[in-house]
Amino acid sequence: MANNDIARQMQLILSQYSAEINQKLDAAKDDVSKRGASKLKQTSPRRTGRYANSWGVKKVRSRTGYKYVIHNKKHYRLTHLLEKGHLTVNGGRTEPIPHIAPVEQEVISEFISEVERAIRG
Repeated sequence: MANNDIARQMQLILSQYSAEINQKLDAAKDDVSKRGASKLKQTSPRRTGRYANSWGVKKVRSRTGYKYVIHNKKHYRLTHLLEKGHLTVNGGRTEPIPHIAPVEQEVISEFISEVERAIRG
C-alpha cells in the first residue's frame, strides 16, 4: 500500500513538473518567434518596404504540441531569390542579400538559452 502511495505521489509530482515545463516552453516559443519576426522586419532589404513588413508568425498544430513558423506572408517567393541571389534577364547574377540566415542563428541560440532557463527553474 505504501509503495502505491509513493508511486502515485511521484507520478503526480512528475506530471506537474512536466506541465510546468511545457507551459514555459510554449511561452518561450511564442516570445522567441515574435522577436525573430520583428528582427527580420528590421534586417530585410527595403525598396518599397512591402517585403520587409510582411514577415509574420504562424502557430501550427503538431503531434507534440504547437510549432511556430516565421514566414513571409505575401512575398514568400522572394525570400530564396534575395537570400541566395538569382540570374538576371541579361545573363548576369544578382548579389545575394543574406538576411534570413543570421536571424535564424540568433533565434536558435535564444531559444536554446530560454529552454535551459526554463529547465533550471
